[in-house]
Amino acid sequence: MMLPRFYPIFDDVAWLRRMLPLGVKLVQMRLKDKPEDTLRVQLSEARELCAAHGAVLVVNDHWQLAIELGCDWVHLGQEDLNAADVAAIRAAGLKLGVSTHDKTELARALVLQPDYVALGPIYPTILKKMKWHQQGIEKLSVWKGLVGDIPLIAIGGMSTDRATGAFEAGADVVSAVTDITLHPDPEDRVMAWLEVCG
Repeated sequence: MMLPRFYPIFDDVAWLRRMLPLGVKLVQMRLKDKPEDTLRVQLSEARELCAAHGAVLVVNDHWQLAIELGCDWVHLGQEDLNAADVAAIRAAGLKLGVSTHDKTELARALVLQPDYVALGPIYPTILKKMKWHQQGIEKLSVWKGLVGDIPLIAIGGMSTDRATGAFEAGADVVSAVTDITLHPDPEDRVMAWLEVCG
């Protein structure tokens, strides 16, 4: 399965209103610490926007809502996996992406036959405090050898300058967060990403 090579992650549907018209075709909604009614409104609009723009929407963590709202993808971190009903996710026809940081987590993920595997943080990231140090670009090559045909996502400290190296090391898709959201001209940055990711 081929995924678009550029994968931005946003924390508010307002970002999708701005970025989907530019040509973004794969996007994750990562909504943390919000009440359920807000989650429902945001994810419903995100689903409609992505459908209108022919984009793939991935819902981070909130798998029950993703099923209820008829979304197509869910992304789970390792801690999220502990509480998630993967059988229910699969029974609903959702595709599944999983975060990994070490070989134990990767082995756990591969048992689930995920539709993509994410490795990170490739570089130091300011997005959240993590117990994992940077993985380094070389680890992408190791992971790609282990995951085979499963799409591999590089995440963490990624920028347009670093994207080419990640692709060369084995990543199929590169994900970005703060390189866009903290940029003085986010639209211009997204256009640069789309060009780099071709």
